[in-house]
Order: sequence, then structure tokens, then C-alpha cells
Amino acid sequence: MNAPLVVLVGPMGVGKSTVGQLLAERLGVGYRDTDEDIVAEQGRTIADIFVDEGEPVFRAIEKRAVHQALAEHDGVLALGGGAILDEDTRALLADRRVVYLSMDVEEAVKRTGLNAARPLLAVNPRRQWRELMEARRHLYTEVAHAVVATDGRTPEEVTQAVLDALELKEA
Repeated sequence: MNAPLVVLVGPMGVGKSTVGQLLAERLGVGYRDTDEDIVAEQGRTIADIFVDEGEPVFRAIEKRAVHQALAEHDGVLALGGGAILDEDTRALLADRRVVYLSMDVEEAVKRTGLNAARPLLAVNPRRQWRELMEARRHLYTEVAHAVVATDGRTPEEVTQAVLDALELKEA
């Protein structure tokens, strides 16, 4: 069975895609993002799935996409911000190299603008982001082998911190 070399988790806007691509490049492996898998399979945006079908349907689609990627991909894998809400997914992550990319709310505001394209943040973005993080932080920490703070760091600095935290050698 293939297994991802590194799995990145963390909130929306933390830089999982950017850091994941840099990390894959530096390790000489492929990069995959389960949000991109979902968009490609569904032929519509995640925001559209949320609006048209609701969060429970999206979470079921996400769970399938994550489980498939964990079984197939052997490079760097980035998971959507809410993927760790699923208990089965957390169990599958238990013996993987998982890195939680963290950031505080002020950094989130700078990076995402906390905009309406992110369906879970549509009403009161700052408060909703804080509430999401309060609900999820312990789950990110639970599955993580390492936590790397991204606040005030460039994607290159975060990538190096991930390599250092996991003691991985570049290709």
C-alpha cells in the first residue's frame, strides 16, 4: 500500500497548497490536494457544493476523496480544512507523518481576507474563523506529528520548518 510521505492539515488559508507544492518539489515527490480532487470530480467549486447540497453532503464527498488520496498517493498530500472532523479520517491519519500548519486569526484575516468565497465564513468572518478554530484546533493537534506555525513566515521558511520538524532529507 502506498502512503503519503507527508500529510498537511490546518485551517483554510494557512498555506497548505503553497507549502505542499514547495515541499513536494524539495522532496522530489508528487503533490496532491483533496480539495482540488473534489472540484475536479464534482465539476464545481466547493462553495457551490456547500450552497447546493449543504455541509453534510460535502463532508461525505470530502471523506471519500481523502480516503482515496491516502490510499493512492505517496507524495505530499494537503487535506481540506475540515477533513479532520471525520473520526474515520483521523484514525487513518494516526500512523502517518502529519503536519499541522497553524496560524492566528490576524494572520488568517491578512491571508484570506476572510472572504465570502469561503462558505463557512460568510456571515461574521472573524468570529466564525475563531469558532471554527476553537472547534478544530484539538483535532488538528490530535492527528499531528508536528505543529509548524506559519505566522510571519514566508512559504519557503514554513517549508524548511516542516522538513526540519520531520527530519526529512531533500531529494
